[in-house]
Amino acid sequence: MSHDFKTGDIYVKLSLLFLSIGFFRRHQIIKGILFSIIQIGFILFMIFTGIPNLSRYNTLGTIQFESVYNPITRRNEVNNYDHSFKILLYGLISIIVIIVYVYIHLKNIHTQRKLQWCEAEGQHINTFKEDLIQLKDDRFHITLLTLPVSGIVFFTIIPLLFMILVAFTNYDQLHMPPTKLFSWVGFRNFEILLTTGSNTVTFGYAFRKVLTWTLTWAFFATFLNYIGGIILALLINSKYTKWPKLWRTIFVITIAVPQFVSLLLVRHFFADQGIMNTLLSSNIPFLSDYTWIDWIRQLGLIGANREFVPFLTDPVWSKVMLILINCWIGFPYVMLITTGVLMNIPKDLYESAEIDGANKFQLFAKITMPYMLFVTAPYLITNFVHNLNNFNVIYLLTSTRVTSNQLLANANASDTDLLVTWLFKLTQDYYNYKMASVIGIMMFLLSAIFTLLAFNYTIKSNKEDRFQ
Repeated sequence: MSHDFKTGDIYVKLSLLFLSIGFFRRHQIIKGILFSIIQIGFILFMIFTGIPNLSRYNTLGTIQFESVYNPITRRNEVNNYDHSFKILLYGLISIIVIIVYVYIHLKNIHTQRKLQWCEAEGQHINTFKEDLIQLKDDRFHITLLTLPVSGIVFFTIIPLLFMILVAFTNYDQLHMPPTKLFSWVGFRNFEILLTTGSNTVTFGYAFRKVLTWTLTWAFFATFLNYIGGIILALLINSKYTKWPKLWRTIFVITIAVPQFVSLLLVRHFFADQGIMNTLLSSNIPFLSDYTWIDWIRQLGLIGANREFVPFLTDPVWSKVMLILINCWIGFPYVMLITTGVLMNIPKDLYESAEIDGANKFQLFAKITMPYMLFVTAPYLITNFVHNLNNFNVIYLLTSTRVTSNQLLANANASDTDLLVTWLFKLTQDYYNYKMASVIGIMMFLLSAIFTLLAFNYTIKSNKEDRFQ
């Protein structure tokens, strides 16, 4: 850009101050008007929004909300207070607008230098209509990507950056705009979450417990579903299974039922006073006065004074039940995916192996499973990340559960919370946005690191030629 500026004529140099001057000089009137509108719009935005908010960005506001009753007007009058939330959001948008405007400015200098060169060489300079035709033909990729990229910036990148910024503030229930101000606190929220000092013991303790359960849950929820789905697919596709289409249809129907409906029904089934406990309270056949619950109690699986099985209320029982219920929900999906893969494994591979004397287990271990793993590796990775953030199963089954662990309760968490459900509670029930933002960043890092490592390992394995 500096070369373009140094070698450009006076109009190229003036374009540093006036975006459109070069366009007007080269008779590109409509482009000149559009760039003038952009520049005027930027100036007005900075005067009315950018500068007022950026000037208070270091403090996020200093004037507290005050409402004073005016006996003359007989009305409550509010002072001209600072709104920390708006300052943070509008300041962030202003920074992004400045970056985009600077990019347009630098790009414009290069464009002006190119126009100068075309004019000097006697080459044709496009009219506005010709530029539009180019956007439809030669540069159609730009036209096509403009709307999706804008959507990603507005609906993904800006909220993500805003969440990251909130993690460095004290934005919580005690600092709730507009009546209260919040301010920057640096890395203090991260320190609270990651350390176990006397003042931060509850959040540090809760984070370790919830993170451990999140990873455990994601591992079992992913791999049990995967293995169970494969076994189910193998059974249904076995030549000894009768009516395979009927069995496949039955499992597909279970997918058609909305997941939240199934989960809410299951929650009632396994409630302390639910159907399952009612059935377990009945006598065991041929053993009068001896119920299934008595038998479970004698095995030491529930307390001596328990009259029911705490499927969803005991920390250990509820974790086991969550994994099993998730398997029941997830098997049909994996079964369908793996059925498609099984049908595409070349039959000659099995025939060649059988001629060489391979038994059934060797066929499965050396052909079916490696093929399956190669094709479904991306699904496994994305499913693991999905389970790290699996909100529905945990929240719908155990949201009403109250923990007896006081340290977890102090941090507004429970024994069965994943990071995502803990984050939801902190924002929706306790308005602790600062800690929720820190947890959100941790979830993002966890998902990103695992995904990068897993995909990198999958690509490095370089087995495409072997399975094609």
